Amino acid sequence: MTMTDLVAGNTAPGRSLRAVTPNDSADLPDGPCRALWVNTSGVVSVIAAMDDAPVTMTVVGGALLPVYVRRVLATNTTASGILAVY
Repeated sequence: MTMTDLVAGNTAPGRSLRAVTPNDSADLPDGPCRALWVNTSGVVSVIAAMDDAPVTMTVVGGALLPVYVRRVLATNTTASGILAVY
């Protein structure tokens, strides 16, 4: 996925999933994802595709977060079973 794929109104389903290992210094290895699936309840700290500042969200298990994300931070992230949807 390239940054030009990050368009408003993009409602196509994901084509692939990748397990996410939260990391404070590295972006997702396959580039920004179109959504995150979070298997267990907790907190997820992310940097959105077009932002530089982290955002922390409290989520319930089984949540699909429909936001383009380039990094899932280890700091403050307590949820697990996170998948990047591409």
